[in-house]
Amino acid sequence: MKTNTNWRARLRYEFDKSMAAGAVALIGWLALVSLVVIIIAAAFLSLTGVGPDDGSPVTFIEAAWESLMRTMDAGAMGADQGWSFRGVSLVVTFAGIFVFSALISVISSGLEGKLDELRKGRSHVIENDHTIILNWSASVFDIISELVIANQSRKRARIVIMADKDKVEMEEEIAAKVGDLKNTKIICRSGDPTDLYDLGILSPQTSRSVIVLSPDSDDPDSQVIKTVLALVNDPNRRTAPYKIAAEIRDAGNAEVATIVGGREMQLVLADDLISRIVVHSSRQAGLSAVYSELLDFDGCEIYTLDQPELAGKPFGAAVMSYDVSTLIGLCDTEGKVHLNPSPNRVFEPGEKAIIIAEDDASIRISSTPAVCAKEAILPVVARERRPERTLILGWNRRGPLIATELARYVAPGSLLTIAANTPEFEREAASLAVAGSLTVEYQVVDTSSRAALDALDVPSYDHVLVLGYSDDMSAQSADTRTLITLLQLRKIAERAGKHISVVSEMIDVRNRELAEVTRADDFVVSNKLVSLMLAQASENEYMAAIFGELLDEEGSEIYLRPLSDYVAIDRPVNFHTVALSALRRGEVAIGYRRQRENDPDERNLGGVTVNPNRTGMISFDKKDMVIVLARD
Repeated sequence: MKTNTNWRARLRYEFDKSMAAGAVALIGWLALVSLVVIIIAAAFLSLTGVGPDDGSPVTFIEAAWESLMRTMDAGAMGADQGWSFRGVSLVVTFAGIFVFSALISVISSGLEGKLDELRKGRSHVIENDHTIILNWSASVFDIISELVIANQSRKRARIVIMADKDKVEMEEEIAAKVGDLKNTKIICRSGDPTDLYDLGILSPQTSRSVIVLSPDSDDPDSQVIKTVLALVNDPNRRTAPYKIAAEIRDAGNAEVATIVGGREMQLVLADDLISRIVVHSSRQAGLSAVYSELLDFDGCEIYTLDQPELAGKPFGAAVMSYDVSTLIGLCDTEGKVHLNPSPNRVFEPGEKAIIIAEDDASIRISSTPAVCAKEAILPVVARERRPERTLILGWNRRGPLIATELARYVAPGSLLTIAANTPEFEREAASLAVAGSLTVEYQVVDTSSRAALDALDVPSYDHVLVLGYSDDMSAQSADTRTLITLLQLRKIAERAGKHISVVSEMIDVRNRELAEVTRADDFVVSNKLVSLMLAQASENEYMAAIFGELLDEEGSEIYLRPLSDYVAIDRPVNFHTVALSALRRGEVAIGYRRQRENDPDERNLGGVTVNPNRTGMISFDKKDMVIVLARD
């Protein structure tokens, strides 16, 4: 079906091209006819001596001018005198009426065709340093919103979108769902992103970056891989490498996509990313807010940039060199990312620093040494791991990934109970293969039923994960089912008089505000996280590798730990002191979670502060947590 559509589009293009060439040729023939008529009339008048009744001689030039005027304006012959002269003028005027009528018709048809081409979104884009988004999905609106924030410092910010969708329809949806575009202009084009001619419409040779979305189709990964293949193997491509961020749903297709895109592409494994963040957030309340803060452009971001002043410095000393930024790692000369390396690891010349900062202009080394209250630093407290009980309510294609990821972190003897009622749930749950440290049980129940939830004894579980039924329902229907489940869990917790740690997967970000009334600890909004990651990857070529390590059990991950384990809380301390305590444990402190009733929380981060000012004095208590990068 797609092939037929491509051929029809190409035939339409060839037809329009031939029609345009024919219009130009017709205009040329009309001009030639006019010229011939004028020359014949002028020659006749000059040779025969036919002229107005006053008998004045008519030269060839004068006769040609008179004929031209009558060709262009029929009213010009109204003052003519002499029937012979009037007869010649009448013939010239009739020829002019014919020629100009035909000319107006040709021009009108050409303009109408051009306007129709513009309406259909088939005209070429003439832009430089623009961001291209290929394919269409619910993620496009969040990506545009993030890029609008990132583009505020640019003079001619442009986002060009191409999808197999009507141009006007795309523009109307963006206008309705994105809102204020500030200084960014959106340009939409209709076409097939896997077609070389259609890609050429977007001027990828002059683009800043390219984002390839996973479309809403039967085989989205194949569409993404074909699009990347068309980009990197275009005979007319530029010699400089592209900066491509591509979304793949199935991790099994990642290897093929990597072969196709090579070093020009950053791969965002959507389901894998969401699954890992769901698992990490379920075990540590507030963690999804940390990920959101690091991924969106409104607040602190991760930058990878040259810091030649760090050359020759150990990593630990370099961490303590910043007052308003947080050094978390480095990128070596081969492009490999190292998060939280050994404090004794020395920066080599040419290596880039990976830094969390409000903006790149604020990144600078402090002119004075860090001041720390070393007497407030506490010795390491060893905490024994214990078995955990986890309950998953709901099921979708990410369920097996979540169960597998969870098994990597829990202590031996842990239990996972899965309750859902999707058509394929029982078969998929029975075939789960997880590590031996985790026992898996499953039940087919209605997760929105209060009686069914009471039978599960929800308060006996340490963690509860609520997944959306996104495989079998629309986004809004799945989120509605999730909201009902969350409200039931809230009532169960109130009746039991116990706090239940709940992490909920929301598909549509607009439903998050509704979900807040359920008081769940975290809301992992699926499309939003993928959108943020793609937007960041389009701006930072190392972002996929950075988050790959952050979410890898073998790399340095983000943990929220009791701050009272790091420093004495009986006195105010600055964050330099907390950072030094973390460094002594082989960790990097990047922020804290401090919840107070009167503290402002405009960005709805649940008290999470990433990249705090390190010199100000802060008072903490036993409930406060420190956010660290650590290997275990």
